[in-house]
Amino acid sequence: MGGFGRYLAAALAARIASEGMGMAVVLLALERTGSAAHGAFVLTAWLAPHVLAAPLAGAAAARTRRPRLFHAGALAGFATAVAALTVLLGRAPVPLVLAVAVLGGSCGPMVTGGLSSLITGLVPAGPARDRAYGWDAATYNAAAVTAPAAVGLVAALGSAGPAMAVLAVSGALAAALAATLPYGDRGAGPAAGAPRAGLGAGLAALWRVRELRAVTSATTLGFVGIGSLTTVSVLLATELGSPGGGGVLMTAFAVGALGGSLTLGRITSVEPGRLVRWALAGTGTALAAAALAPSVAVTAALFALAGVCDGPLLTATLRIRAQYAPDGVRTQVFTLGAGLKVTAASTGAALVGIVAYAPAAALLTGIAGLLLASALLHALTAVREPGRPGRPVRAGATEPSAGSATTAAGPRTPEGP
Repeated sequence: MGGFGRYLAAALAARIASEGMGMAVVLLALERTGSAAHGAFVLTAWLAPHVLAAPLAGAAAARTRRPRLFHAGALAGFATAVAALTVLLGRAPVPLVLAVAVLGGSCGPMVTGGLSSLITGLVPAGPARDRAYGWDAATYNAAAVTAPAAVGLVAALGSAGPAMAVLAVSGALAAALAATLPYGDRGAGPAAGAPRAGLGAGLAALWRVRELRAVTSATTLGFVGIGSLTTVSVLLATELGSPGGGGVLMTAFAVGALGGSLTLGRITSVEPGRLVRWALAGTGTALAAAALAPSVAVTAALFALAGVCDGPLLTATLRIRAQYAPDGVRTQVFTLGAGLKVTAASTGAALVGIVAYAPAAALLTGIAGLLLASALLHALTAVREPGRPGRPVRAGATEPSAGSATTAAGPRTPEGP
């Protein structure tokens, strides 16, 4: 198995562990304490550190002289925390359990954006790298489909404890595979003699570079809606007369997203910023139609269509980050972008809990509105300087970083990224 093949295996294993935590923690807490709220508190402690740990993790990854040890160690820490929660949740004092969750969650940015940032060192610049980001995005969607199903199956056959243990083993496998990656390749670690970037350098790049600012602001707003979709799907299915249909709707969305990432997400001829707008607008439109659907079957079909539209979004986002992130802060940009999206999703889940009394169709319409607003926000913030369409902008502002696909291969469309 080549370097990129091992990377995909590591990424899939790590993201299965991450995606399964939401269901497994709640099931384990319910089984041992009788309270799902206890699991919700632990899950909040797990997710909360993502945005705070992202710049620290990104800066540390960029500065380390032993990237293999750092990346494999972060994944091993993630797996260890999952294993510790398997043993401690419902048995140990709550402060200890929450502390373990916070420590494990602090490794979360390396499971998401931190891993994705390694692709620039594993795949040569150009269309091959763009396709590689499509495969990377597919690991997220594949994990979103398989992890909850695996957790539910193991918990149904035995208990939630073994289900959590499966996630810990998956995380450990990811750490072992990460230790075999060729970190000596260009882009996998800091360049010799390169100046060290400060903790705020990644955030500054997200704000200063127009393309990064546009995609980060748009996807963060959009994920406020996506984060509430699971709860709203349960409420909508209940209103349509199928209390257990919420899982069907979210499975349809996840399967559609996997299909979209493997098909539409692999289109390299479309400028990634345009693909971001199409994905956000298409997902919002399909969910708006689903709010008017008369049955769970029709709603599921529209959720699948929304997933297909959502599939290319992550691929396009990863391409933009790789192309425009300055070399010294690329990992910070990836981890910060992922952390902001996790935080936005958590915010959306909390907001829908406050207004859960409202009609589910109205809530779904609100989610669709957020996604359509995100597409508009990207269109407004990504507008180029007047009179300079398609031309390279001055260095240090929004010029693609060295070694990016655009730098090596040139613009792939007349508009250019």
